[in-house]
Amino acid sequence: MTEEFKGSFEEGLEELERVVARLEEGDLSLEESLALFERGIFLARHCGARLKDAEGKLEKVLRDANGDLTVVELDTEGEV
Repeated sequence: MTEEFKGSFEEGLEELERVVARLEEGDLSLEESLALFERGIFLARHCGARLKDAEGKLEKVLRDANGDLTVVELDTEGEV
Protein backbone atom coordinates (compact mmCIF):
# COMPACT_ATOMS: atom_id res chain seq x y z
CA MET A 1 0.00 0.00 0.00
CA THR A 2 1.35 3.40 -0.96
CA GLU A 3 0.66 6.14 1.55
CA GLU A 4 -0.21 9.58 0.35
CA PHE A 5 -0.08 12.90 2.18
CA LYS A 6 -1.88 15.85 0.67
CA GLY A 7 -1.13 18.34 3.43
CA SER A 8 1.41 21.13 3.42
CA PHE A 9 4.98 20.83 4.63
CA GLU A 10 3.97 22.51 7.87
CA GLU A 11 1.07 20.09 8.42
CA GLY A 12 3.37 17.14 7.78
CA LEU A 13 5.92 18.47 10.22
CA GLU A 14 3.26 19.05 12.88
CA GLU A 15 1.97 15.49 12.48
CA LEU A 16 5.52 14.17 12.64
CA GLU A 17 6.05 16.05 15.91
CA ARG A 18 2.87 14.47 17.33
CA VAL A 19 4.03 11.01 16.24
CA VAL A 20 7.41 11.49 17.93
CA ALA A 21 5.78 12.78 21.12
CA ARG A 22 3.43 9.80 21.22
CA LEU A 23 6.29 7.35 20.70
CA GLU A 24 8.30 9.05 23.44
CA GLU A 25 5.47 8.47 25.92
CA GLY A 26 6.33 4.78 25.73
CA ASP A 27 2.94 3.36 26.69
CA LEU A 28 2.09 1.81 23.31
CA SER A 29 1.95 -1.81 22.31
CA LEU A 30 4.61 -3.11 19.96
CA GLU A 31 2.13 -3.07 17.07
CA GLU A 32 1.06 0.51 17.80
CA SER A 33 4.67 1.62 18.14
CA LEU A 34 5.61 0.02 14.84
CA ALA A 35 2.65 1.58 13.02
CA LEU A 36 3.48 5.03 14.41
CA PHE A 37 7.16 4.58 13.60
CA GLU A 38 6.28 3.70 10.01
CA ARG A 39 4.04 6.77 9.79
CA GLY A 40 6.83 8.90 11.20
CA ILE A 41 9.30 7.60 8.59
CA PHE A 42 6.76 8.33 5.85
CA LEU A 43 6.20 11.88 7.13
CA ALA A 44 9.94 12.53 7.50
CA ARG A 45 10.49 11.45 3.90
CA HIS A 46 7.57 13.58 2.73
CA CYS A 47 8.92 16.66 4.51
CA GLY A 48 12.45 15.97 3.28
CA ALA A 49 11.21 15.76 -0.31
CA ARG A 50 9.34 19.08 0.06
CA LEU A 51 12.52 20.72 1.38
CA LYS A 52 14.56 19.32 -1.50
CA ASP A 53 11.98 20.68 -3.96
CA ALA A 54 12.19 24.12 -2.34
CA GLU A 55 15.98 24.01 -2.45
CA GLY A 56 15.87 23.26 -6.17
CA LYS A 57 13.55 26.20 -6.79
CA LEU A 58 15.82 28.51 -4.80
CA GLU A 59 18.83 27.38 -6.80
CA LYS A 60 17.03 28.26 -10.03
CA VAL A 61 16.20 31.72 -8.69
CA LEU A 62 19.76 32.35 -7.47
CA ARG A 63 21.60 31.42 -10.68
CA ASP A 64 23.30 34.30 -12.45
CA ALA A 65 23.36 34.99 -16.20
CA ASN A 66 26.16 32.41 -16.65
CA GLY A 67 24.17 29.73 -14.83
CA ASP A 68 26.42 29.85 -11.77
CA LEU A 69 24.95 29.94 -8.29
CA THR A 70 25.39 33.31 -6.67
CA VAL A 71 25.78 34.02 -2.99
CA VAL A 72 23.09 36.28 -1.63
CA GLU A 73 23.60 37.87 1.76
CA LEU A 74 20.52 37.84 3.97
CA ASP A 75 19.75 40.62 6.39
CA THR A 76 19.19 39.85 10.07
CA GLU A 77 15.52 39.08 9.42
CA GLY A 78 16.33 36.47 6.75
CA GLU A 79 15.34 38.62 3.78
CA VAL A 80 17.37 39.15 0.63
